[in-house]
Amino acid sequence: MGIRTVRLDEEAEKALQEIQAATRMPISAALKRGLRIVRDEVVRTSRQTPYDIYCQLDLGAGGYAIGPSTDTRAAARKAIAARVRGRSSAATAAPR
Repeated sequence: MGIRTVRLDEEAEKALQEIQAATRMPISAALKRGLRIVRDEVVRTSRQTPYDIYCQLDLGAGGYAIGPSTDTRAAARKAIAARVRGRSSAATAAPR
């Protein structure tokens, strides 16, 4: 069994006192329980697959793609051509 010295800020010290008052646990028991809870949470979150994390992301509404991802070259060509056509028609328009 190891001995550790731990420094607690005021907030952590207050939380520890509240835990002790509510549970009547010794300090060492409260800290051990807290360590076990954090360990379990780390184990649980490390088991997440990339897909689990992807499902939690807020990717927004989307719907702004101009073509399917399977044919990006054709979509890019189409977008560039449309932009070039838009500039050439704006350049030939009467000046304001």
